[in-house]
Amino acid sequence: MNHSDLQIMFYGKNIAQNDVKVSDGVIIKEVQKTENPNYIFVTIETKNVTLDEFTFSFLKNNKLTFTQKYSLKNRKENSRYRKSFDSSDVIYLIMSDRFANGNPNNDSSTSTAEKANRNNPGGRHGGDIAGMIKNLDYIKELGATALWPTPICEDNDETYSYHGYGQSDVYKIDPRYGTNEEYLQFSNELHKRGMKNIMDYVTNHWGWKHWMYKDLPTRDWVHQFPKFTNSNYRMTTQFDINASKRDAKYCADGWFVPSMPDLNQSNPLVLNYLTQNAIWWIEYADLDGFRVDTYSYNDKEGIAKWTKAITDEYPNFNIVGEVWMYDQAHMAYWQKDSKIAAIQSYNSYLPSVMDFTLQEQIHNGVFNEDKQEWRNGMVKIYENFTNDFLYPNTNNLLVFFENHDTSRLNEIYKNNFDKYKMAMTLINTIRGIPQIYYGSEIGMAGDKGKGDADIRRDFPGGWNGDSNNAFTKSGRTVEQQKFFDFTSKLLNWRKNKTVIHNGKTTHYIPENNVYVYFRHNEKESVMVIINNSNETQKFKTDRFQENILNFTSGKDVISDKNIDLKKEITIEAKSSMILELK
Repeated sequence: MNHSDLQIMFYGKNIAQNDVKVSDGVIIKEVQKTENPNYIFVTIETKNVTLDEFTFSFLKNNKLTFTQKYSLKNRKENSRYRKSFDSSDVIYLIMSDRFANGNPNNDSSTSTAEKANRNNPGGRHGGDIAGMIKNLDYIKELGATALWPTPICEDNDETYSYHGYGQSDVYKIDPRYGTNEEYLQFSNELHKRGMKNIMDYVTNHWGWKHWMYKDLPTRDWVHQFPKFTNSNYRMTTQFDINASKRDAKYCADGWFVPSMPDLNQSNPLVLNYLTQNAIWWIEYADLDGFRVDTYSYNDKEGIAKWTKAITDEYPNFNIVGEVWMYDQAHMAYWQKDSKIAAIQSYNSYLPSVMDFTLQEQIHNGVFNEDKQEWRNGMVKIYENFTNDFLYPNTNNLLVFFENHDTSRLNEIYKNNFDKYKMAMTLINTIRGIPQIYYGSEIGMAGDKGKGDADIRRDFPGGWNGDSNNAFTKSGRTVEQQKFFDFTSKLLNWRKNKTVIHNGKTTHYIPENNVYVYFRHNEKESVMVIINNSNETQKFKTDRFQENILNFTSGKDVISDKNIDLKKEITIEAKSSMILELK
């Protein structure tokens, strides 16, 4: 491997009193001991190791204390150049505990504190890996091509552990989700269907029940303060030339919440632990990408080294970071090879970021703004894309209108099907990688103001005894089927449209709250029209001649109607068209 120096952490009572030797043919490059005598970090060189299994010997005063076997495994074939997720994909985000309960026998575990209680909105409900596997064909039928489940490593908090972001063992799948072997099976089942597995990875923090937090290898393994100190959440301090050092420190080093110790990526031992763990999961579970939680809260230099180490090992591996900011320049700073960040001689090496500015406009109700004025209506969407010049790679932006941390679109727009269609049309025809949140496709709603549980409801039909089974056509209500049919037709059309995946974009200033843009390449052109007004709109096409060129008609992807481009185009109120130009 490119990352050929392997650092092995040995843990045991007063283990540091021992010296360490290893089998012949294996070279120990370094033995590192810390202020905690219960740890030894041993670095070996793996490039020339011919043994599959070898033995470490621990000696005290030249007398053997104990031995420990260790094995190296073969890499997956061609794993270095694995294909990752990209703009040809649609990502389906699953709240792992709330999607489907495929194995009721693992709802609670003797080794974890919180037990299942579906009556508790913020409790464990029993969703698991078996439930995901059981319903992969549903997701494939929908047209999504990649899955992003929220973290499924062990989270042993006594309460509110279901979200998984306070992990207590990052090498172990939470037993309430299944086993490591089941997670590998999950990856295999996805790959059989031509789908991809994106792991939700957390570098910024662990949970306070993590076994290492109870006995830290070094005091600075996590950021320490005289008393508990929260992050100020002001991520702009990480590049603001006017920011005080104190504010910058409290953003990056302060804890996200009291139950999540903030990891210190500037400690080389911590950084290497996280790097090796990430590489291990990629190889073990045959992963196709990472989504990294709270990316911009990490130590800035440390997380760049982590990201570079992963992408050096896997040049095609995509990583999308959660950079929750509402300014394009701020977000673009964090994308790999950013010219903005280069001003400060910084490169995050992060291939992809999430387009929160677009999500903000949709989330704040742009589709409720029926009349266009200078600064409202579809102009807000148009203006979002006028800043695309800031990004090094717009095709590698994650585009979405909701996720597991926001109010649901169908809540914002009161299950207005027309507005759902406009929003879904938008994110699936613009540049970038669309991400949809489980249940949107059947009209699921949820109010963030009522707490996270309301935006993370159980998927209907995922539990034995559910009266409504939305996983099957026969089990869906008329309303659910209406949402599903539209979404499925759109997503399955998108699968093979390279002009949408990586074509150029040309857009036109909205008029009368109608936004028109084209996705085009040398072979194809698609014209997208979104009418956000409360009235049917008619317009001539001469304004768009530079893109219409010699095309004379367009076939609407959803309605299958042919539209004559030489005449006026008529589009109904609160509706959209996707025209494949002929």
